[in-house]
Amino acid sequence: MNRDLQKGGAGSQEGQEPPKDEKSSSTLIEKIQQLGQTNVPQLSSDSSIHCLTIIGQIEGHLALPPQNKTTKYEHIIPQLVAIEQNPKIEGVLIILNTVGGDVEAGLAISEMLATLSKPTVSIVLGGGHSIGVPIAVSCNYSFIAETATMTIHPVRLTGLVIGVPQTFEYLDKMQDRVVNFVKKHSNITEEKFKDLMFAKGNLTRDIGTNVIGADAVEYGLINEVGGLGQAMKKLNELIAGQKSTPEGLIQ
Repeated sequence: MNRDLQKGGAGSQEGQEPPKDEKSSSTLIEKIQQLGQTNVPQLSSDSSIHCLTIIGQIEGHLALPPQNKTTKYEHIIPQLVAIEQNPKIEGVLIILNTVGGDVEAGLAISEMLATLSKPTVSIVLGGGHSIGVPIAVSCNYSFIAETATMTIHPVRLTGLVIGVPQTFEYLDKMQDRVVNFVKKHSNITEEKFKDLMFAKGNLTRDIGTNVIGADAVEYGLINEVGGLGQAMKKLNELIAGQKSTPEGLIQ
């Protein structure tokens, strides 16, 4: 009988839920594996600023090889929706170190960042290449590290391309979407941006320009050269400015 009681006691212990700390730890690991982040907007209670990282290659409609470091747009877009809906989040810091990737996925992320009602500040660390350029300029204010670079080049397709006029027209229209977005959300002129895009001799066996730190600011592409401290200071200023505005809009 004692044995039965002991077995019953052991069984009841096995049926109990794991400790709260262990449960939260496993949830945290799951978030890191799925999103590459330690917290998601719904649970961000320790800070009013949410940090969103866009690194590696921006993955769109096609899955990239598992060895590639990627940012999946199906992860970013729900987070941006959650950020917009969460009243505890007052500002967003976007950190970029990307080689570019899917054009439509990058433009989708850019449009969502540009239409957030909350202050946004971007900082390019390492690189913000190709479709990373529209993402960098989509925020209310942008920074670039002194040693960071941004590669500006025409839209390209990999794989089989049907050589008919419609294909080139499609590429041209897609390229116009990128150019118009960058022109609208930065201080660079369309002529200057296209000059950088079609420049010859700057990139080996290709056309385009690799813009470094201060040059990106000089061209009007990025607002300021700076690092994390300056970006956080500017974001806090934008948040304070939004609170002091009757309509709650960013000036």
